[in-house]
Amino acid sequence: MSDSPNDTPAFQPKETLKYASQIGLQAGAVGLFISTLQNALGHHNAGAMGVLTRTGGTIGFFAAMGATFAVTESVVANQRQNDDALNGAAGACAAGFLAGVRARSLPMAIGGCAVLGAAMGTFDYSGTLVGEQGASREERRKAFFKSPPKPLIEPAAES
Repeated sequence: MSDSPNDTPAFQPKETLKYASQIGLQAGAVGLFISTLQNALGHHNAGAMGVLTRTGGTIGFFAAMGATFAVTESVVANQRQNDDALNGAAGACAAGFLAGVRARSLPMAIGGCAVLGAAMGTFDYSGTLVGEQGASREERRKAFFKSPPKPLIEPAAES
């Protein structure tokens, strides 16, 4: 193994439970937001508690999809000892399959797996999920802005 700059960094194992908890809570917060919108836009007499009683299943479903994605992604990454787009595609496939199972349709589960897996795999492969690797903020800034031109004649130093 050489120490050239082209070598990829060593694989860092992901903590599955920690990652799944974080993503599950974040997805649950999104589910709470969606449930709130469903409650506000629907016609019912449940009041504000309708967020939990009437449309509360949305919160749990989003949290379950997020946690399923995170667990699958980290388990696949740890088994393969490689951090690439295939991990995200597998996680999204599992989350899409869960969405189809909720709809009680095997064709929808397989379709959700294929669509979400392909979308997430493409997104991860393009690199936009993690941003540019190795480029610091200052390097991106220097590449974006023009550098001032050098003077044709150097000014003489006064002694």
